[in-house]
Amino acid sequence: MALLPILRYPDPRLKKVAAPVLKIDAGIRRLAADMAETMYEAPGIGLAATQVDVHKRLVVIDTSEDKSQLRVFINPVVERCAGSQLGEEGCLSVPGIYDKVERAERVTVRYLDLDGKEQVLEAEGLLAVCIQHEIDHLDGHVFVDHLSQLKQTRIRNKLAKQARVTA
Repeated sequence: MALLPILRYPDPRLKKVAAPVLKIDAGIRRLAADMAETMYEAPGIGLAATQVDVHKRLVVIDTSEDKSQLRVFINPVVERCAGSQLGEEGCLSVPGIYDKVERAERVTVRYLDLDGKEQVLEAEGLLAVCIQHEIDHLDGHVFVDHLSQLKQTRIRNKLAKQARVTA
């Protein structure tokens, strides 16, 4: 396994819409394993392939405290949403930035697992938020896209300043 570089907002590659995975093979399994290792190391609870500059519909998520419940979603599609929750979100592509985003409280997602079997998962709370957040990445959206233009500008400026300081 290998650690993968995570794209940072506002990198234009984060806006690219991911293509469906047509074949689940050793390359996809290796990508999922590398993404999981990268997510845990970052540390985070979710990572979309788009964030590591691979534009395929693949997401890894683990919302457990002890990193024991890794879930891999291939070609995920949210089929149903219910309720509403407002919660603070962050993102590995937008380090150090957190803000409140409104999401569905419960979702039903259909996806393929690493064996190519279709799965349906009903999720709520943090897992539901994480699924929506990561699918946004596959569709070319970052959580800051849900914020006002003023907040987006402030975030871009703050990250640009951070980049200059660390360069």
